[in-house]
Amino acid sequence: MHLISLQENLKKGLNIVGHATSKNINLPILNNILIKAEDGNIELVSTNLEIGISYKLRGKIESGGQFTVDSKLITEYVNLLSGGEKVDLIEEKDNLLVESGNYKTKIKGESAKEFPLIPVISKDNPYVCKSSDLKKSLENVIFAVSTSENRAELSGVLFSFYKDQLNLAATDSYRLAEKKLNFSKKNEAEELKVIVPAKTAQELLRILNNFSVEDDESDEVKIYLSENQILFTVDSVDLISRLINGHYPDYKQIIPTQSKTEILAERSELIRAVKAAALFSKTGINDVTLHFLKNKISVTAFSGSSGESRTELTAEISGSENEITVNYRYLVEGLNNVEGPRVKISVLNSDTPCLLKPENSEDYLYIVMPIRQ
Repeated sequence: MHLISLQENLKKGLNIVGHATSKNINLPILNNILIKAEDGNIELVSTNLEIGISYKLRGKIESGGQFTVDSKLITEYVNLLSGGEKVDLIEEKDNLLVESGNYKTKIKGESAKEFPLIPVISKDNPYVCKSSDLKKSLENVIFAVSTSENRAELSGVLFSFYKDQLNLAATDSYRLAEKKLNFSKKNEAEELKVIVPAKTAQELLRILNNFSVEDDESDEVKIYLSENQILFTVDSVDLISRLINGHYPDYKQIIPTQSKTEILAERSELIRAVKAAALFSKTGINDVTLHFLKNKISVTAFSGSSGESRTELTAEISGSENEITVNYRYLVEGLNNVEGPRVKISVLNSDTPCLLKPENSEDYLYIVMPIRQ
């Protein structure tokens, strides 16, 4: 195998696929990146058996073949080479020669025969959305995924596919975030719901950050599904992942449909007031209480060890006076992900979840469970 690529292209590809490698004592080849030069295409591939990433690399093939080398070593070496220079990658027995300008090195590698096969998903009838939309939507929900291993189905993001819309949802049973985004093209496939592991969603976000072009209409993500795998195609990258088996809870049942108090507040002011009160919340409980009075919100917290705090801010409030005690961390994270200068809050009573939404949009909602006194 002998291929030639520009340092910038090789560097970008190695940095993208390198995140899927895995330190595995039983299968050390998972530390490696597979370099393929076949059928006129150059491809970099990595896997940790949970996810696989492939990147189509721009370059010239002098002779085809496949070879694997340690991901960290080749990535760090190529990152040190001069930008704009051509890099030659040449397989020689059990080594990969890397030559660029006056830099020449020999990296020990392994035959590609032992490298795990990456599953293949048929690229028919994709779901297509703008990468900037998917990136923003994932950021709006992923923080609410459960980090506990007790309920595997909550350790991922629920993707609900409809003909013209994708709904993303995440919950750890203390709070819930849901975001809706439209597909670029209508899809006539049957409606489906799948649970994508949080690590896959985080990896997808990292890839989208590499390619996101806000104003480019061709800036698309294509999503393909099989029985237990999902494939995201972004520009020259394919990210394939297993899905989480399990039944995601019917979270629609806990979305409040009634309220006694409706609040419209300045989002940044409310975040500041909550953070100020949080300094006096009880350790381990993180409790702050929001009192909804006539045209004002009073945010309070009390700790026997540190003192107490009360902050008042004006707001538009309709309905009866009310109050709710919540975990301030959950509340602030929700407020940070509501877009726009003002947030709508709906409260029934102190024992039911409070609902947060943007002022002028129905495509995002966030629910925080109360701390019962």
